[in-house]
Amino acid sequence: SRLKMMLQLSVFILQVTVFSCVHIHNVTQKCLEDTEGFLSELHNDRPSKYAMLYDAFGKMGSDVVGGNVNRPGSLQECLLVHGPAFNGQFCQVFLKQESIQYFVDICVPGSCNEDEVQALVVYFLCCLLMILPLLASIYITGIKWKRQRGISPGVNLALNSNLTHYGTLSSSQCAQTDCRAPETTQTACGKAKGELQRTTAGVLNTASNGQSYLCLNGIRILSLLWIISGHSVQLSVWNNINDKRWKEAVEKNPLYIFSFSGPVYLAVDTFLLLGLLSAKSLLASIEATDDKLSPALVAKFLFKRFKVQPLQLFIVCLVIGLFSVIPKGPFWVIVEDQILSCKTYWWSNLLLINNLLDISDVCAPWTWYLSIDFQFFISTPLLIFIYRNKYALLAVASFFLVTSCLSSALLTTLLHLPVHQPTTDYETYFQYYYNKPYTRYGPYLVGILVGIFMKTKQCNLLNHQWKVAVGWASCLSIMALLVGLAYALRGVPSHPSVPHSLYQGLHRTLWAMSVAWIILACEEGYGNRILSLNMWIPLSNISFACYLIHPVLIILYNGKQETAIHYTDLNFFYLFMGHTALTVTSGYILTVLIERPF
Repeated sequence: SRLKMMLQLSVFILQVTVFSCVHIHNVTQKCLEDTEGFLSELHNDRPSKYAMLYDAFGKMGSDVVGGNVNRPGSLQECLLVHGPAFNGQFCQVFLKQESIQYFVDICVPGSCNEDEVQALVVYFLCCLLMILPLLASIYITGIKWKRQRGISPGVNLALNSNLTHYGTLSSSQCAQTDCRAPETTQTACGKAKGELQRTTAGVLNTASNGQSYLCLNGIRILSLLWIISGHSVQLSVWNNINDKRWKEAVEKNPLYIFSFSGPVYLAVDTFLLLGLLSAKSLLASIEATDDKLSPALVAKFLFKRFKVQPLQLFIVCLVIGLFSVIPKGPFWVIVEDQILSCKTYWWSNLLLINNLLDISDVCAPWTWYLSIDFQFFISTPLLIFIYRNKYALLAVASFFLVTSCLSSALLTTLLHLPVHQPTTDYETYFQYYYNKPYTRYGPYLVGILVGIFMKTKQCNLLNHQWKVAVGWASCLSIMALLVGLAYALRGVPSHPSVPHSLYQGLHRTLWAMSVAWIILACEEGYGNRILSLNMWIPLSNISFACYLIHPVLIILYNGKQETAIHYTDLNFFYLFMGHTALTVTSGYILTVLIERPF
């Protein structure tokens, strides 16, 4: 049959390649013999079991025109191969043909190292080009994936000690303590259990207890769900999707804004707007200390922000530790990059400056928000210090706001940056604009000003129905306009574009102002029925941990896939629901065991 002829031709080319490598100095005789033995078995009517090396290769699938170009193989099948003098080893070959980049998984004898595999692949492609001139512009890099034989006791011990350090195993150890343990140990265990019970009850408590700004709980959770939905798609389409038509489906349809389309990450600007709570907290502290902003009060205020650091550092350790010991798969390359970045640049997360590094060096890239939030947090005491002088506050706030908007507009003009997802999925957008403090300060500044106003106002602003109607109409119109303009301006401008620059400079601040209106209207009784529901309170209590852990779960899921994911709305809706459920569960555990104790 034609299929059998193609298989025989492929094996023939491979054998020609191996024979031609006899005189190549960087391919050892052992590697050549094992490879030739494996290829020879394919000619037999009943090949030996180690001929499964070829069956573990990645094969070309259907719908190549539609974007299904990656060729994932079978890692498990490859590692199960045991030849007369070798075992199977799983490798990935990365190829580039013009603008198309893809990978092919291959299974080779374990006696061949990375350089030898690369040499064999190069010579095979050269022979293929001579016989079937169908490939061009090929750049090959071989990555050797060593077989994971198990985790040594020393590694397990190190992991357990780290978890104990973070309080994860303390209750288990107490439960296993001998009943004849000293009284002090039993007392300590009892206190730990009591503290754990109180923390759990506090996290799950749905009582408002007279809290102000209850609508912020609903706004925070809806924004978090928006981000999880966007990441569920974004982190998958980088490497796991077998269909490029998903982009055609989502990029022109505003209904996909909650997936990965249009100005999808405006939810982050909503998070930054919640800096109004910082202003409220500092103003309350000033009122409690004779109405003075002392250096000691500022130091105490800033120190509170570091209480979230243990959880962020735990996530960094989790990325390094967990991802390093989990068996690899065909789509593990992004995980490998994360491990390398975190091992090298973990200190940037500790110092809260990882958003200032090169985008390819960032450890746990989603934690850039924590760094930029802290950098903005430092400016809060300055604005609070001058808020009684209205003219000084107006001058300083105007300077910061104009600087932020102008920086965004100028960068868009000079670098021809897009404003629409997923068009922005390229390096310069994230490198120079997306996570930089000088382009993202507007929403945080709006939050501080709104917090000052709502804390110090003497009476309700919305004392007439017409004000409420005009406010809601303006708010919803601005939000709809910001979404619609992103689709109207989709695409990368080939020259400096005034509309793109104006939109980039203003849209995040205008979005924050619109959300600020919703908060004000809810607090004054013109809304708030849904956003202030008590069900949002426990979810809001674990929202920080959920934000940090959800990309880890998504990356882990994608990295462990054996085959590519086909994009359909239903598939990714189920993925979103699954990621959300695991995120809430993991976020609750991390909040109780790590975040709250600090």
